Formats: sequence, C-alpha cells, structure tokens
Amino acid sequence: MTNLRILHVEDDEQTANMVTETMARTGDRVTTASNGKDGLRRASEESFDLVILDRMLPDMTGIDIVAKLRAAGVAIPVLMLSALGRTENRIEGLDAGVDDYLAKPFEEEELVARVRALHRRATGQAHSAVIIFGDMECHIKARTAHRQGRHVPLSPKEFELFKYFMQNAGEIVTREMLLHNVWNLNFDPQTNVIDVNVGRLRRKLEEGFDKPVLETIWGAGYRLHAV
Repeated sequence: MTNLRILHVEDDEQTANMVTETMARTGDRVTTASNGKDGLRRASEESFDLVILDRMLPDMTGIDIVAKLRAAGVAIPVLMLSALGRTENRIEGLDAGVDDYLAKPFEEEELVARVRALHRRATGQAHSAVIIFGDMECHIKARTAHRQGRHVPLSPKEFELFKYFMQNAGEIVTREMLLHNVWNLNFDPQTNVIDVNVGRLRRKLEEGFDKPVLETIWGAGYRLHAV
C-alpha cells in the first residue's frame, strides 16, 4: 500500500490531531495548515498526494481555496470535510472542483476509505482493463460484468453503476456520489432513479448466488462487499 503525503487544511486543533493520528496508522504523513492562506500556498507550491480541506476556515472558505487551485491548474485530489452536509452543500463543493465530500462528524474508518479510493482514482489504479473484487469482475473495455465466472447481463446504465461500485469497492458510496459520477448530475432530481437502478443491479448480481454483495447503508448510501 502506498504511503501518502497529505495536506490537511483545518483550523480546529482537535480535528487536525484526529486526522493526523488516523492517517498515521496507515503509514501516511500529514502536514497541517491552520488557515486558508497557508493551505493555499502549500497546496500550490509543495508536492502532496492529496488535500483534506475543511470548508469553514477563519480567513477564507474551502470552496474559495479549491476554486483558486483549479483556476491555477492545480489538479491535486481534494477531499472536503464539513459540518455542512446537506445535498446542496455537497453539490456546491463538487461544482467548485472538490473530488469527494465527507460530512462531519465522520467515522475514522470511512475517512481512510475515502482517502484510499480518491487516491486510486487520481492515479488511475481504478481504471485498469479489469477490476476484480471478491468473486466479481468488471471488464472495462468489453463493458461486461461477471460473478464466479458467470456473465451477468447489465444494461448500459447498470454497467456504469456496477463499474463505479467496483472502483469504490468495500467503501460507502453516497447517493450524491452516484448522481455526480454515474448520472452526471449536480443536483438531486428528487426521483427514485437511484433506488430503482441499484435494486435492478442488486438482483442481477445476487440472483442464483448464495450470498448478497450489495448492501444498503441506511442514511448513508450503499457498499459493495467481497464474498
């Protein structure tokens, strides 16, 4: 597993210490900036694998920081942490150029999972020709799905959904993440389109097999399990 160099922009000392200690347990090294100006300078001038960015800072917002980074051509992956966790808050962050958004309070395990998934996507590790997780295979170029060697027939949208779950295998995938990355929507259309498509995908992945692989995490999203 690659040890990452992470910049954490956070003015709350308790949160900063928690993130530093959590990521250190996975071998990552965290540099902390306590205000937006210092964080923006470090992200622009120094070499980091990823930025964890608080949304509310004393001198500028995390939204302003990521917008300035993107405008300057800095493509470093950004995970935003915020107590503002409503759908419209997440969408505003994603529109500004944030790669992932995690609402406070959060579990340490989910923070680690989000950081790992974001780094994999940024380095192209999730875009290999075949993604294998448990007894499932996702063949990117052929656009086919397999479980225990058996072909699972999927519609084009179901395949995109399956591919995204495989790219984030074992981690919680929120409805907002699916809307943004699978449906290319920056707003919630207030329909059951996600539930319907996830339900169809679940039935196709689990029909004729002994164990379920796609779990609904009530109030959070969905998670693909390995069998």
